[in-house]
Amino acid sequence: MHPFVIGIQKSFQIHANPSLALGMKAYMLHQFEFLGIKAPLRDQLTNTYLKSNRLENWESLEIVMKELWALPHREFQYFAIDVLKKHKSLWTANSVDLMEYCICEKSWWDSVDGIASEWLGTYFIQFPRLVPKIPNKWNKSDNMWLQRSSILFQKAYKTNTNQELLTKYILHCKDSQEFFIRKAIGWALREYSKTNPDWVSQFVAKNTLSNLSVREALKRINKLG
Repeated sequence: MHPFVIGIQKSFQIHANPSLALGMKAYMLHQFEFLGIKAPLRDQLTNTYLKSNRLENWESLEIVMKELWALPHREFQYFAIDVLKKHKSLWTANSVDLMEYCICEKSWWDSVDGIASEWLGTYFIQFPRLVPKIPNKWNKSDNMWLQRSSILFQKAYKTNTNQELLTKYILHCKDSQEFFIRKAIGWALREYSKTNPDWVSQFVAKNTLSNLSVREALKRINKLG
């Protein structure tokens, strides 16, 4: 195992809390094991570790990422999301292959949404020539987590949101029965409503979306009255 991974394992294991781990595992519907390190402490340990431990090339980074993703405790996947974000200077166009791997392996809303928030938005700004090629592929995929990622990657783009792509990806998935797709549609629209509420209101009015998607999309607009 890579020394970088061994080091964070030791740091996290010192702070493991089995009683907290039980509740965290239950919250995630028993999908994963946990050490029992809550987010504030985990963030503190992560920041301290990354200040004094850096990786120098993409090859090492990819090895570390896959080793972290293979570990059984979920905190290491959260740590991995921070690691790749902190090393974005090493990203290349081909880094999307690793990102896709992490979306598709050990998939659940916590990791997929973390990836959308911390990697994908930045990645597609850094490598715009891959838009719409990669998001198109994900949106047409049979993997709902890739579909969710295609819908959510623009959620922090504000005025730079590509309305045409957002529309295309939502309409392609709007009839999905998957809770996490319906929720993603509403979330993406709600975020964009902070920038362009009129567009979101009109979009919801003229397209047949699930009740969940509509409720989430209009939550902020309705709150403001």
